[in-house]
Amino acid sequence: MRMLLALLAFTTSAFADDAVIEDVQATGGGNSWSFSVTLRHGDTGWDDYADGWRVVTADGKELGLRVLYHPHVNEQPFTRSLSGVTVPDGVDKVFIEARTLPDGWGKARKEISLK
Repeated sequence: MRMLLALLAFTTSAFADDAVIEDVQATGGGNSWSFSVTLRHGDTGWDDYADGWRVVTADGKELGLRVLYHPHVNEQPFTRSLSGVTVPDGVDKVFIEARTLPDGWGKARKEISLK
């Protein structure tokens, strides 16, 4: 039984298809920021594509969400922007996380300095 569980865990992780956060540009100052995020993902169509990214604080508080409403099968990598992100006073770095359908939020996060 233990061997079967180990095999299932390996198989599940082998199929994880997280989007790669290739680049992030942050502009702004004070409390209002804009982010342009470049993602790469093996989009295959409506059942498997990068469907969003978000800006979060170090403790995971979501500051902004960019929903991607369609696959980008023939447009890789691709860049999408989000403006008007309110960053609380005292926060000098944020993180970008990417989401895919059907896998959800990926494990990787990219740190962005706001200094």
